[in-house]
Amino acid sequence: MQPRQSTLSPERLLECLERWGITAIGLHPGGSNYVFVAKLEPGDTAGGPGGRKADPLFAVYKPRAGERPLHDFPPGTLHRRERAAYILARALGWPAIPPTVIRDGPYGTGSVQLFVDADPAQNFFTLRDTNLSDFEPVAAFDVLTNNADRKAGSCLRDAGGALWAIDHGLTFNPFARQRTVMHEFCGRPYSPRILDSLRSLRPRLEPAQELARDLGALLDPVEADALRVRLAAMLEHPAFPWLDPRINVPWPFL
Repeated sequence: MQPRQSTLSPERLLECLERWGITAIGLHPGGSNYVFVAKLEPGDTAGGPGGRKADPLFAVYKPRAGERPLHDFPPGTLHRRERAAYILARALGWPAIPPTVIRDGPYGTGSVQLFVDADPAQNFFTLRDTNLSDFEPVAAFDVLTNNADRKAGSCLRDAGGALWAIDHGLTFNPFARQRTVMHEFCGRPYSPRILDSLRSLRPRLEPAQELARDLGALLDPVEADALRVRLAAMLEHPAFPWLDPRINVPWPFL
């Protein structure tokens, strides 16, 4: 199911997230780093349908200055990884990650991602028994990006039934350990849809290609190289890797 969080096109949403002013901000209580919910509104000249002023947007703002130092990730890079994950997911066509940009805000440069109005009682643990196959694109994306922080609560189901993946600040580092709660996929073959997308992605990650350049502006060269290596490994061994349920897990789980 395609996300129905907004009637605006992804291109228009990105433009709004980049250009609209942040008119209100509040600290999100659930973040380990400084995470804010921000209200974005157009200026007086930015009109909506019929010439009226457009409705505001709400977004999650993660400033670089609020990123907590980590032993396995270079400091000040988490916001760039959020943007890189969005770019890569959009190129693949999965999973659904809310439109994400990098811009200045009240606390400096950071990632700004469209807020998903989701049911807080729903997460991977509550949905896996009846909807496990819906999570395969998320789990495969985590293998590709070496996600070190896939908690159950980083999967959201909105009112329209669409599944969103969020919180990708701990991705792409080849030296981190993959951590996930989705161990149900271990050893399972990737579906044909996943493999077809990965095959189509491979030439687009060659250094001269636009997608590779876009990602290269956000990641270190060793991280971009490691992404290509992981992609090749997924195609050569087309099944989810076996992970240790005692070691390859985030904390907390939710």
